[in-house]
Amino acid sequence: MSTKKVRVAIVGLGFGAEFIPIYQAHPNAEMAAICRRNVKELNACGDKYKIAKRYTSYEDLLKDPDIDAIHINSPIPDHASQSLAALKAGKHVACTVPMATTLDELHVLCDAQRKSGKVYMMMETVVYAREYLFVKELYDKGELGRLQFLRGSHQQDMDGWPDYWPGLPPMHYATHCVSPCLAILGKLAESVVCHGSGRIREELIPKYNSPFALETATFKIRGSDVVAEVTRSLFDTARQYRESFDATGSKKSFEWQQVENEDPVIHTRGLPEPEIPQRVKVPDYAHLLPEPIRKFTMPAAIQDADHLSFLQGGGHGGSHPHLTHNFLMAVLGEKVAMPDAPTSANWTAVGICAHMSAMKGGERVEIPNF
Repeated sequence: MSTKKVRVAIVGLGFGAEFIPIYQAHPNAEMAAICRRNVKELNACGDKYKIAKRYTSYEDLLKDPDIDAIHINSPIPDHASQSLAALKAGKHVACTVPMATTLDELHVLCDAQRKSGKVYMMMETVVYAREYLFVKELYDKGELGRLQFLRGSHQQDMDGWPDYWPGLPPMHYATHCVSPCLAILGKLAESVVCHGSGRIREELIPKYNSPFALETATFKIRGSDVVAEVTRSLFDTARQYRESFDATGSKKSFEWQQVENEDPVIHTRGLPEPEIPQRVKVPDYAHLLPEPIRKFTMPAAIQDADHLSFLQGGGHGGSHPHLTHNFLMAVLGEKVAMPDAPTSANWTAVGICAHMSAMKGGERVEIPNF
């Protein structure tokens, strides 16, 4: 592994602060700067983690020649504009999900990434979570057999979250359930059909003109005979948090647990006997990481474990150090970013196009190429 260090700045220090100690411990990173508009909170974070270089202005941060990469953890409406500005400033970009909120923004970002030659990586937690890594390992070993169907769901109560969340169309934040269905096959989505169901309370509807309590989509996967189904809800739905991924195979199938603190189920085809279900313990995959950051797959090492995104996200499956490591290795040219810009755009576009379909009564919508 390279001995070079990537000088990283983190923008957004709520959920984003969780990544600071991971970068500080990684042998190929220098936690060089932080950025937040609120001076008091910026300094509190800087003092806590002993980071000297602090910015309240994002524009000033981008002018700093000593910063190689920007890790963006800002509110959703800022993702596209801040990522674009960073790429134009010649910085590598890691950005929390989703990549953008419109198809036009996705095209602009992919074009900017190609022109800049810099790395863009959407920091999608699920495809680095231990549950996904477990299913991917089973599939790669041939234990699942032929994949026949994939399903994802992400149901979460977003009441009490920041003011850009109320009324958000469920599928506009769909990458957590879309991404594993596509990543496991290494393919992109081709088209989507989506239906909205139920109705959120009237005061939530006007902001995005989206009435649906749930949206459920099926999407075709390019170059595959497999179809995937995903379901999303954000408001007015009684359901414990569930961010799940099921993989149905010809030999074995993986089924996510129904509620927290249960184990998932493996169904084994038992010809000529009936299928055999068995609960299984999912292992941790810290061994895939450099030793100094392995501890960060476990909640005991989380610096901000009481943050709402972490609590409701089930700890994100130990994904944070895997995301950090992959991004750094991509910047150093030792790995390909996963997901890279076109893949990130496709995963994000599934949700955008799915909502379009739901608003059109379930019409099929083609997903553009990026």
